[in-house]
Amino acid sequence: MKARLIEELAALEHEQWAHWTRHFIDNTTPENLARWKAQCATRYADLSEAEKEKDRVWARRVLAILEESGEG
Repeated sequence: MKARLIEELAALEHEQWAHWTRHFIDNTTPENLARWKAQCATRYADLSEAEKEKDRVWARRVLAILEESGEG
């Protein structure tokens, strides 16, 4: 059970990484790089609600996997 859960979460993490990497490749501009650097230096609590919601989308997907596995 735990090994399957790790694999499901790892697959989701890869999906998240691939999603970001495709976005990065398609949208790399000096302006976006400056914005992304600023976001990297910003604590989650200090992000805008719109940026927080982007993170919450992925958190909800993790929660769904945990709930389906009986861990959540």
